[in-house]
Amino acid sequence: MSQCSSIKVAVVGASGYSGEELVSRLLHHPCAELAAITSRQYAGQPLNDIFPRFTGQDAADTLEFTEPDPSILAQVAEVIFLALPHGTAVEYAQPLLAKNIKIIDLSADFRLNNSETYEEFYGNKHPAPDLLKRAVYGLPEFYREEIRTAQLVASPGCYPTSILPPTVPLLKAGLIKPTGIIADSLSGVSGAGRNTDISFLYSECNESARPYSIPKHRHLSEIEQELSTATGESVVIQFSPHLIPVTRGILTTQYLAPSEKFQSETEEQALGEKISHCLETAYATEPFVRLLPAESLPDTKNVTHTNYLDLAWRLDRRTGRLIMTSAIDNLVKGASGQAIQSFNLMCGFDETTGLL
Repeated sequence: MSQCSSIKVAVVGASGYSGEELVSRLLHHPCAELAAITSRQYAGQPLNDIFPRFTGQDAADTLEFTEPDPSILAQVAEVIFLALPHGTAVEYAQPLLAKNIKIIDLSADFRLNNSETYEEFYGNKHPAPDLLKRAVYGLPEFYREEIRTAQLVASPGCYPTSILPPTVPLLKAGLIKPTGIIADSLSGVSGAGRNTDISFLYSECNESARPYSIPKHRHLSEIEQELSTATGESVVIQFSPHLIPVTRGILTTQYLAPSEKFQSETEEQALGEKISHCLETAYATEPFVRLLPAESLPDTKNVTHTNYLDLAWRLDRRTGRLIMTSAIDNLVKGASGQAIQSFNLMCGFDETTGLL
């Protein structure tokens, strides 16, 4: 990799799962200098006391958690990652943007184009609706050029990251219908964040699997927004998330209706060739989307701790449906890794820097 100048960065909310993952990767990013990490809970305590695994790693030995003060952060960092709950990130984004700091937000505060949709799905009025127009949706596979010049990037949710890349190219090519889309996702427990909610304790999740937030999970809002953008018409889908007893990883299966019938072997082969060509064209040069060979299906163990999305599909002549499957690590491609991918684009670095 070519030489790159070091950019000073900060992570606000560095003690959560996504924040910890960001710290881990930024400590070893050759073009980033981790200048500040914040946590109200651990302010004043050394990073290594809270996360001993970082002991001896580069600058980790001198880092301490601080209070998240925007005025101080703006003095020490050029790019700031906000790894905060929705409704909180905007409080920091506003003053930092006013000081021309670049922001990569991992919450849902800027993912939606419409403040009314935000209120519908998140239960509160958006505190800064004017900023929604400035935010770029941080899915590099679709918005790479916009991310390069953005000051505010809204990093996508983990579920949308597993659902949109398999589906959007096929919608744009007219190969699937925008109606009747069903998506089922299985997620590791870390997707709920680091909290003490009884329902997410080990003894509650182990040897158990359950659906949650159905029929209207909050991520539906950005999924439907991006699918609608791809088709130019309003798209409504059925989405059912499930919690499974693993720490990390998301496996998503989607059931789609092809625009063409394939009742014979010849028709199935012809449609299959079109689907293959569409996906290969869309992702041939994408560094983090892997189209699996015909005999393989995604498996979360092959993507955990990586920034890859693995993708495979099958045509079911019996039901007339296209089955799309994908796997990601919810904390990497679904959160911190994807945010660093955007950071690389915003700063002019090779997109894969610090992620391979």
